[in-house]
Formats: sequence, C-alpha cells, structure tokens
Amino acid sequence: MANLVDFVNNELSTRKDFPEFGAGDTITVYYEIKEGEKTRTQFFKGVVIQRKGTGATETFTIRKMSGAVGVERIFPVNMPALQKVEVNQRGKVRRARIYYFRELTGKKAKIKERRR
Repeated sequence: MANLVDFVNNELSTRKDFPEFGAGDTITVYYEIKEGEKTRTQFFKGVVIQRKGTGATETFTIRKMSGAVGVERIFPVNMPALQKVEVNQRGKVRRARIYYFRELTGKKAKIKERRR
C-alpha cells in the first residue's frame, strides 16, 4: 500500500521548480485568484515560519504584518494556483520552525540577513 501511495505522489503530482527557501527567509508568493469568471494574480510577501511535510503534502507557512495585525497563510507546495515564488532576503535563524516570531514586535522582530 505504501508503494502505491508513493507512486501516486511521485508520478501524478505536478512538481514546480521553486527556489530553495527555509525558515527565516522573506519571500513573495504569487498565486492566482478566481473571482467569478475572472482570474487575477495576487502576491503575499512575508517571512517563512515553517516548512512542513514531504512530497505531495509539503506546505509552508508565511507570516506578514498588515498594519498592527499579524496575518499568516499556509501554502501547499503543489497547489495549482501557485505561479511563482521569489526569495527576497535570506534570514539567519537557528531553528526550523520559528513560532517565537509571532510574539516579537518592533526591532526584535527583525531577522538578520544570512551571508552567502
């Protein structure tokens, strides 16, 4: 049964080539929105809090500040509406999941840039 699930995940799911990114990176995600019969492209720019899962079930969570309110959005990697992902800044963090970032405000909420 596990072999059948792996076969479906590997062969039938469409894999898009996105740049490498991880927790702490600031990225912009462009995705398609359907409103009635029209479609338009919208973007969501924020800090990656986590990447979760593998293969067809992989997701990543992005957090941005909209005014004084924090907004988080979870994107599946294999979502057909995803058009492209741009990495704006590489962040230097020590953890794979930076949930502590939710409570930080002001200057403490800045993530240092990772040098190449």
